[in-house]
Amino acid sequence: MQDPFYSKQKRQKRAGGMLAADAWLDSSLYEFWQALGRWYTRYQDFMSRFHVTGIKRFFVEILSDAFTFGAIGAVIVTAFALPAFNIIDRGAFNKAEDYSVVFLDRFGNEIGRRGIRSDDSVALDQMPDFLIKATLATEDRRFYEHFGIDIVGTLRALASNAQGDNSTQGGSSLTQQLAKNLFLSSERTFERKIIEAFLAVWLEWHYSKDEILKLYFDRAYMGGGNFGVTAAAEFYFGKRVQDINLAEAAMLAGMFKAPTRYAPHVDLAAARGRANLVLTNLVAAGFLTEGQVTAARRHPAAPIDRTADVNSPNYFLDWAFEEAKLKIEETNAPGNNFLVRTTIDTTLQKYAEEAVTSVVREQGEQYKVSQAAMVVTDTQGAIRAMVGGMDYGKSQFNRAIVSTRQPGSAYKIFVYSEAFEQLGLKPSDPITDRPVCIGDWCPQNYGRSYKGSVSLQSAFAQSLNTVPVTLSIKTGREPIAALSHRMGLRADYPVTRSLALGVASVSVIDMTSSYAVFANDGYKTPAFGITRMTTLGGDLVWEADPDAARERVLSEQTVAYMNQMMYAVTQNGTGTRARIEGVPTLGKSGTTSSYRDAWFCGFTGNYVAAVWFGNDDYRPTNNLTGGSLPAIAWQKFMAYAHTNIEIKPVFGVDFVPQQTVVADASAEVPAEDVVERPPSLTPAAARKLLDLAGRLDTAIRDLEPISDQARAALSGSSAGL
Repeated sequence: MQDPFYSKQKRQKRAGGMLAADAWLDSSLYEFWQALGRWYTRYQDFMSRFHVTGIKRFFVEILSDAFTFGAIGAVIVTAFALPAFNIIDRGAFNKAEDYSVVFLDRFGNEIGRRGIRSDDSVALDQMPDFLIKATLATEDRRFYEHFGIDIVGTLRALASNAQGDNSTQGGSSLTQQLAKNLFLSSERTFERKIIEAFLAVWLEWHYSKDEILKLYFDRAYMGGGNFGVTAAAEFYFGKRVQDINLAEAAMLAGMFKAPTRYAPHVDLAAARGRANLVLTNLVAAGFLTEGQVTAARRHPAAPIDRTADVNSPNYFLDWAFEEAKLKIEETNAPGNNFLVRTTIDTTLQKYAEEAVTSVVREQGEQYKVSQAAMVVTDTQGAIRAMVGGMDYGKSQFNRAIVSTRQPGSAYKIFVYSEAFEQLGLKPSDPITDRPVCIGDWCPQNYGRSYKGSVSLQSAFAQSLNTVPVTLSIKTGREPIAALSHRMGLRADYPVTRSLALGVASVSVIDMTSSYAVFANDGYKTPAFGITRMTTLGGDLVWEADPDAARERVLSEQTVAYMNQMMYAVTQNGTGTRARIEGVPTLGKSGTTSSYRDAWFCGFTGNYVAAVWFGNDDYRPTNNLTGGSLPAIAWQKFMAYAHTNIEIKPVFGVDFVPQQTVVADASAEVPAEDVVERPPSLTPAAARKLLDLAGRLDTAIRDLEPISDQARAALSGSSAGL
């Protein structure tokens, strides 16, 4: 049992400890508040020294707020300037210009340009002094005084904008404009202006004033697809920049701020008005006197007239430009300006355009067809003409290159070629035209009739459908597709059971290349349009190799067999409208289901051409077949093209063309390609006569069936008698 006295003593001791702790806490809190009071008193005594009253307090508050908002603004501006720091670290200028290419035809005549031209070849000290002064007087009079940002000019521009002045006088210094050209886009935002200012200061730190001015002259866009005053002087005035006069220099200097508005080929009156203002600025800046600019005011600059239509082969030039850029990148050619020699023949180009467009204009409405395309090459694959559509101004879509359509029976050349190569057949071999099925698919002939036993040549000439399907079953469809790709088709397509009837996606240029294999003795003949490329200074960049190894695709025997069969197509088959008197013409027509596409592809001993007719929206035509309008357009072109040239024979075809006298070529033009017409007959008149002859020939052929029926009727009557 616990002692009561001992328990009481223990409780008293515990109570005494708690009282001591409470006393310590109270004293500590008291001392803390006393110390805090003494510290606050000393703080008040210290701050009382800075106490300001009255008007002084107003200025102190203003200054305090200014520092506060200034610090906030500095943080914001720094945040906006971070992209400028990244741009500087990257150290790469904008690619302010694209490749610029001047195109020549096969004879060396300029036919057009593509891309944006730039030229930085003239040093600053070689440029006219009045061009430099005109630019500084108009763009940045204090250029040699400021540190990259013209404070006075900026304030003047702000005041001008506040007054609603819509003039082209801006607040950006010349260095700021260069910073925008070198590093930034043309968007008008507050953030871009801050970045531009930082970059302008950076440029001033790292480049001399003369270096900045030279960069500005070389990088500024001057309208008309030109960068820099050197390129602009040549484009607008046909002169070196060193040779321009004061009036021309004033016109160039006036274009820096608004080239699309003041370019002389856009608005000559506005360009001259702006140039007159530049002359006034020269006088106001003290660079020239009024007497020195009087002559320039009285005789304003007269730029070259570039509004005339030069009838450039625009579809071809678009395609050739893309081809040229690929070769430039493959060769890592230096610079941006190039001269390209092409294979195009401007005379044949006009013939091709007239042949296609005239047929569509005359009969397009009847057949409900609105578009057509054609590619013409020589027998070695050099493109002589390209028509990508009816009107380049309305549609730049190149239907000869980009568009892929089903070729129909024009595809059968691959089926028969593979059969000759693989099965050892010949055109005279018989085959039965009868119903044939692959699974539940049973193709039928046009007219839904069967001929029974026919020769391969007859089946091909009449474009029977069951025969190529039968051949594809024997050879296999994969070998046919593989052969088509070796011959020139580049687009991939599924190998379906209807492949033998042309259910594949092909382009006009690829069909031309494929048919060129037969014209080139069985060798692969890809179409090409560029033969040589140099810099503007004449340094060779690339040149075609005429001795490059050729790849044989078909045997000579197969080529001879196929040529015989394609010749039969134009003589007594579906392509009789393509026949030309005195010229061996070979080819194959093609028509797709629902009459959506119509083709005629063929060649002579001189040229290869593929023609397509159809609608962009795949709308069916009015029973248009490859043997009608496409064959007519093909025949029109070939009739034009073979006027007064040496008619070459075709391998495997028993046809000796009648030769005509060919003009002697004194230049570099091959004799077989010279076209010389009688002096008394102009080319336009010759084309009209040929067109009339073609129409008469077509009309006569349309009457042939009626004549045959009439003769048969007369024969029947005579027999009855």
